[in-house]
Amino acid sequence: MLSDGESESEDDEQDHVLDFNNDGEGEARLTGVVKSRHIVTPGELVTDDVMWMRGHGTYSVGPKTYSSVAGTITRVNKLLSVAPLRGRYEPKIGDHVIGRIIDVGTRSWHVDVGAKQFAVLMLGSVNLPGGVQRRKLESDELQMRTFLKEGDLLNAEVQAVYADGAASLHTRSLNYGKLRNGYFFTIPSSLVIRSKSHTFELPGGVDLVLGVNGYVWLRKHTQQLGAQGVSLTRLAEEAGWEIYSDENEYISAGVRESIVRYTNAIKALEYCEVGVNEARVIAGYEASQEYKNPGEMVANDVKRRIANSVLLNT
Repeated sequence: MLSDGESESEDDEQDHVLDFNNDGEGEARLTGVVKSRHIVTPGELVTDDVMWMRGHGTYSVGPKTYSSVAGTITRVNKLLSVAPLRGRYEPKIGDHVIGRIIDVGTRSWHVDVGAKQFAVLMLGSVNLPGGVQRRKLESDELQMRTFLKEGDLLNAEVQAVYADGAASLHTRSLNYGKLRNGYFFTIPSSLVIRSKSHTFELPGGVDLVLGVNGYVWLRKHTQQLGAQGVSLTRLAEEAGWEIYSDENEYISAGVRESIVRYTNAIKALEYCEVGVNEARVIAGYEASQEYKNPGEMVANDVKRRIANSVLLNT
């Protein structure tokens, strides 16, 4: 709030920390200053000041602006928006995502990444057997279902985002590609904590691929490619048909149990609305060792105890 001695120009130079007044009718209204973390519900008054422009998550009735979703108010200059607490994933360039092939088109695959629209993976954006740099031929188009078919899971990177919000993906690195030897499930994308990498090697012989879009893949640990002095670029150039194989490796009972424990630990964090990252997943796995049978972790009271233990230890 401005004091009597502060000028309007001084307020313009401030960081516009949000400030709400109560108008006596139970509604919170902006007084020219925006509170960035104020939580609003659908139909709640955001502001009645016409100086603000309406953005996503808002609607107007006359001069008043209301929230159309449950979320937090954000501002960019004079633009007011409400970022939803829950919602579909919104792709951003560079995001590491997991997707499922929905359809095979002409020179491209349509991929479900949990966004409002299917993403597109072009034939020229994948590694093909015989060399990553080679020209994509008509024979490659005829064999597209041999590479990836409906129902296949893959991890990829968002290469571009089109004007309509659809994402273009690529798998031009052996860090990405078809997923095998594991278990797939989803959590809300809002709970995924962004980090420099989203592929982790976990205790118990398990690898975790934590997609920014909330899609999760837990798999048997695989030997790191390039570990014997061969560059990933050369391996990609020499990639053969095995990168598109549908055959899963044998997974021991111990690794299967570890995968179940990690799955239930992540679902416990989801149940308690706790953000998910590598450290918290490992802490949840360690807390799960208290229970001999990982099936015990599905009880809600156990989920709360695991989440509390994670928060205390991370």
